[in-house]
Amino acid sequence: MKKILFCSISFLIAVLVLSGCQDRKDPGKSDPFKGESFRIKKGTNIAHWLSQSSARGEQRERFFTEKDVRYIDSLGFDHIRLPIDEEQMWDESGKRHDDAFALMKNCITWCHDAGLRVIIDLHILRSHYFNADVKPLWTEPAEQDKFIALWKDLSAFLKEWPTAMVAYEPMNEPVADDPEQWNRLLMRLVDSIRTWEPARVIVLGSNKWQSADTFDQLRIPAGDTNLILSYHFYEPFFLTHYQAGWTQLKNFRARVSYPGQIVSDPVIPDEMKASGARELERAMKRVYNRDTLEYMMRKPFEAARRTKLQLYCGEFGVYENFFPEAKLAWYRDMVSIFREHGVAYANWNYKSGSFGIVDDQNVPSIEVTNILLGR
Repeated sequence: MKKILFCSISFLIAVLVLSGCQDRKDPGKSDPFKGESFRIKKGTNIAHWLSQSSARGEQRERFFTEKDVRYIDSLGFDHIRLPIDEEQMWDESGKRHDDAFALMKNCITWCHDAGLRVIIDLHILRSHYFNADVKPLWTEPAEQDKFIALWKDLSAFLKEWPTAMVAYEPMNEPVADDPEQWNRLLMRLVDSIRTWEPARVIVLGSNKWQSADTFDQLRIPAGDTNLILSYHFYEPFFLTHYQAGWTQLKNFRARVSYPGQIVSDPVIPDEMKASGARELERAMKRVYNRDTLEYMMRKPFEAARRTKLQLYCGEFGVYENFFPEAKLAWYRDMVSIFREHGVAYANWNYKSGSFGIVDDQNVPSIEVTNILLGR
């Protein structure tokens, strides 16, 4: 009886062990990024979730979920750019908002399981908003120290994730009066990150809204291969931001064409005339086409060629759908240029009723999405 009992117990233990082995993931397969480097091709921005949004609690949780990550992956994107704002992630003393950090961790976990890479973009600081008139970041040393401290805290939280999967973008669209103000602060941050995480990929953009036109003013650390060069592109503004409420075009009326002369039959509001009628008239007569856009990106192309670093257009898109044919033609030319020059890209953005490839009711814009994915 004892022998039978012993054999039964031994068999049960063996079954449990085998079951445990079957449930346990193969360490070599549990990390889809093992043995890889951080390389990206096409992605989308997850805007208005942990950045530029007043939603909190369940409303914020519902806005972006694992279902969205699975959908992005199913479409064929290979990464997301995740904007986060200081005021969402930390209180004014620098203490973490645990609920926001939990959402960020959930998002990265979902992306890891789906095989998507993530760029964490510190989008807006209390001391720096790209469209604000006053930006204490450039004038107050304490704010620069705080900027470094925020990234030290982010690094402590994110460093567990593979360097082949998560990259850091120090700040979205810096706007300093002098480009050297940004260069000095950026170099200080890069040096700091290298002491915490020597191999982490850092995404660098130039001063003045990460413009392609200012890219020759960006100081790029020599000999550091774990860098990506990033620019944003919204030209021509008459098309991409037509009647956008936060711009001078909010009350502008015209017929906008692309390709070709960008504006015809304009009705110009007084506030636009006050900023320079002659220059405005010249701008409206300009002709834009694929060659024009490609020429306007020449400075980032040259920087990537010179440094042999990966180039990335981290934002581009068209507000609303006022001129559908022009909008689609512009997207086709943009993606064509990116492909020809080996530029990775992420459209602005994933979910919204204006720029989004998915609207507020989760209805996708099939035509734009197919262009972005090269279909």
